Amino acid sequence: MSQKLRYIIPAIICLFTISWAIPFEQEKSNPKAERVKIALRQVGNELLLSNKDSSSIIMPVVQLDPLSYRLSFEGELTFLPDSLVAIVDKNFEKAGLSKNYIVEVIRCQDREVSYSFEMSRNRDKTIVPCIGRKVPNACHTIKVQFIEGTTALSGNKLAIAGLAAGLLVFLIVGFRKTKKGIPNPDLDENQLANEDVHLVGSFHFYPKQNKLVKETEAIALSKKECELLVIFASRPNEIIKREELTKTVWEDHGVIVGRSLDTYISKLRKKLKEDSSIKITNVHGVGYRLEVG
Repeated sequence: MSQKLRYIIPAIICLFTISWAIPFEQEKSNPKAERVKIALRQVGNELLLSNKDSSSIIMPVVQLDPLSYRLSFEGELTFLPDSLVAIVDKNFEKAGLSKNYIVEVIRCQDREVSYSFEMSRNRDKTIVPCIGRKVPNACHTIKVQFIEGTTALSGNKLAIAGLAAGLLVFLIVGFRKTKKGIPNPDLDENQLANEDVHLVGSFHFYPKQNKLVKETEAIALSKKECELLVIFASRPNEIIKREELTKTVWEDHGVIVGRSLDTYISKLRKKLKEDSSIKITNVHGVGYRLEVG
């Protein structure tokens, strides 16, 4: 028996044994629409009650796409951001919904975002700005976009066997191939250009794969984070105006945002923090700059 199989076969046997003995849970990307709508109506009710409003009507919750929903009101609405965050978090947890979502409070008049925040199972990725600053009274709608929803499902043994078989194939093929996606530090600039890789400090940035790689660690990027980093990486140490970033990443696709740019810049900063030689700085009143040492 080859040295490789001596390691692979025992690993597969262990996987079969453990998976047969314990319940199997998997995630599914689309939360139950009915449950989301109930939770959002309760969010709307508690927001109105926090304003001592027990008579205004909460409009029907609208599902915009499989992962996005809109909550609207008959009248105007004002609130403290920390109250909104707490009310949404409490009701979503009670309904068993995903802990990964973005909330945007949008003014009816001009579709500008009055307030937004992002929640995540990973506390380091949770972004809740401007706590304590009351949002002015106005007609608002609340949009919730789930990044991923979670639902526990009872797996059957056949599905587990198929998963294990797939893992076996993956391991065998993986041993035969050289590692891919891990950058070679000896690549020259021409080779990097051919592979569509950008050097950002000590990171290798793969726009087509939406990821950063530092040594052997891969860091996933969202589509918007990737589009922003493409702009910054192509123009290091240059001030890029907010208007240009917003137009390129959002408005050219028919979407106009308020504070979404700041939210995604914050997320990028966290993912680049492992390299102290680079940072995204805010040029007050103008835009942002990727500083590369």
